[in-house]
Amino acid sequence: MTHFAIAGLQLALPRGDNLDRIGEEVRLVRRRFRWVDMVVLGELSCFGPATANAQPLPGPAEDAFAAMAREHGLWLVNGSLFERDGDAIYNTTSVFAPDGSIAARHRKVYPFYPYEEGVTGGIEPTVFDVPGVGRFGLAICYDVWFPEVVRSLIWRGAEVIINPVMTNTIDRDVELSIVRAAAATNQAYVVSVNVAGDLGNGRSCVAGPGGEMIHEAGEGREVIAVDLDLDYVRRCRERGWHGLGQPLKSLRDGPQHFEAFDRGPGASPTLQALGPLVQPASSGGRQEWRGRARNDT
Repeated sequence: MTHFAIAGLQLALPRGDNLDRIGEEVRLVRRRFRWVDMVVLGELSCFGPATANAQPLPGPAEDAFAAMAREHGLWLVNGSLFERDGDAIYNTTSVFAPDGSIAARHRKVYPFYPYEEGVTGGIEPTVFDVPGVGRFGLAICYDVWFPEVVRSLIWRGAEVIINPVMTNTIDRDVELSIVRAAAATNQAYVVSVNVAGDLGNGRSCVAGPGGEMIHEAGEGREVIAVDLDLDYVRRCRERGWHGLGQPLKSLRDGPQHFEAFDRGPGASPTLQALGPLVQPASSGGRQEWRGRARNDT
């Protein structure tokens, strides 16, 4: 059996530099749960959602996370931080192997427009391998709202989707449904780790390959330590969850070609008719979004 243990750290964090706090939390996880293989943080845990804190990668924050992974012999997913690359800023997750090396970087494909202003979207789905275990995919927060992103990760072989989140709005409940649907329709584990405290409303969750909710956290600080069985994923894909549907095989074997994929979303008259992506205005009018950077959200 291929087991892999993940601890999601749902931390009650303030705005500002949380590196020391995160380092202590990782140390506590390693001391309490010696069987854990990977630690996953929520989106933007390190510095919060201020683009003013963006830094080049590699950089000082990545160096600190690499040292944590190396010290404790853990896989470490740092949630994400704002990456400055020339004039562009990306929301980027870094994955560290137990020796401190970089296993993957993922730039959030779909920033939370129109609110995540001044942030450029990435263009590539990202997967990485844990040797002897399996392939993992990365989807930062809003990425998981787009089935195309998750399906692209599955197409590239992902069996576990890591979903760092920073949600502090009423749609977290909707996200739980999206996580379960993504897990069921793609027959994969989805590990969705939110932040708590000043930055988020918690309710991190882990869903299994049948869409079953393995755990849903509360709204405060919580360590979600779970033991994933990738052989279970493979069995579900082979036989169906409890012997039921085998959606990935049906997708593979069907003759259909979907124009939404072949031609791209921009070719849809219906989507074009929606107009520009703007913030709602309290006056009932329309507030134009011009992509200006905001450092207060």
